[in-house]
Amino acid sequence: MIERFYRLLITFGSSLQSVFLLALRLYFGFQIAQNGWGKLHTLEKVTTYFGSLGVPLPGLNAPFIAGLEFVGGILIMLGLGSRLIALLLTCDMIVAFVLGDREALLSVFSNPDKFTGAAPYNFLIVFLIVLIFGPGKVSLDALIARKRQ
Repeated sequence: MIERFYRLLITFGSSLQSVFLLALRLYFGFQIAQNGWGKLHTLEKVTTYFGSLGVPLPGLNAPFIAGLEFVGGILIMLGLGSRLIALLLTCDMIVAFVLGDREALLSVFSNPDKFTGAAPYNFLIVFLIVLIFGPGKVSLDALIARKRQ
């Protein structure tokens, strides 16, 4: 009986995985796209901020990151090129922690609430999930894979 229950639980959990990944992709993809859109409309401020953080070539990096977040967010929502985009956005969030929120990053063990409360944290976790598990069955990546077979 326990084994049957366990198998049922695994089957049920597996069927929800794609719905869970879709929900994560839609919500956080939209949020990062909005973030990128905002940066695209305030490039001068973003460039100045990047310069104050010591980002090399802030005049080139500001529009690149704004575009990556805007277009990458849309691609994450669609589930197109998901792992590549998730890798790039993961790197973006790591840099955001290292340069923009170093105090929160360094408090990962001494004050975990500060670390998990930092702006890049949720994005970092979600993009790592998409990077590791892929976009799920409800994505353009999965549709393309099915068509190719």
